[in-house]
Amino acid sequence: MGNEYKVLKIDEMSRMSDTQGLEHYYRHRIKTKGKVILTVDIEQEDFTPEKVAPILLKAAQNADKILTL
Repeated sequence: MGNEYKVLKIDEMSRMSDTQGLEHYYRHRIKTKGKVILTVDIEQEDFTPEKVAPILLKAAQNADKILTL
């Protein structure tokens, strides 16, 4: 992770899917090194450290790049 972002909070969420019934996902609130607060939703099947880390890193880097525009 380095200093690119910090996870502030993770909430388990549920929603109705049009095709699969009830589906679960995890809402991550992160703070980037540029001090941007983001919410990133992660599907239940991707909720592992190995899969989540690059998703959050990419979101944090994109937000910090947009912040400098």
